[in-house]
Amino acid sequence: MSHSSSIAPDGNYVLLYVDKPEASAAFYSALLARSPIERSPTFALFALDTGLKLGLWSRHTVEPAPAGRGGGAEIGFRLPDADAVNRRHRDWSLRGLAILQPPTDMDFGRSFVALDPDGHRLRVFSLAPEIAQEAAPELAAAHASPPA
Repeated sequence: MSHSSSIAPDGNYVLLYVDKPEASAAFYSALLARSPIERSPTFALFALDTGLKLGLWSRHTVEPAPAGRGGGAEIGFRLPDADAVNRRHRDWSLRGLAILQPPTDMDFGRSFVALDPDGHRLRVFSLAPEIAQEAAPELAAAHASPPA
């Protein structure tokens, strides 16, 4: 098969292995302010505005069985500025989310980390203005519509 005729893979799904898919679906429904587009006793799927799909799959039925638990990776939620990060932190704290790291100024910008019920890290961040300005052309190109 020639490389010119093959289609490059495009990562557009994130699958989290969860202990109780129905409880996790309720958690993410409230957090994301949307209902899953697909739901069963062992799986739930959310469609995000970015095009990313977030799947919650029972760690008890996924094959092959997962070796690890949550916390080894993060889902990132980029916000426009540090004030928005602080507001989201207040909101999530009031909702009772476990906060692993309070709002902190880091080398890339302002950030905090919360945990979902299975220990998956949820990083909320805004880029520092100088980094956001440098990243703007690449981000614009990445989100541009493909040619017709």
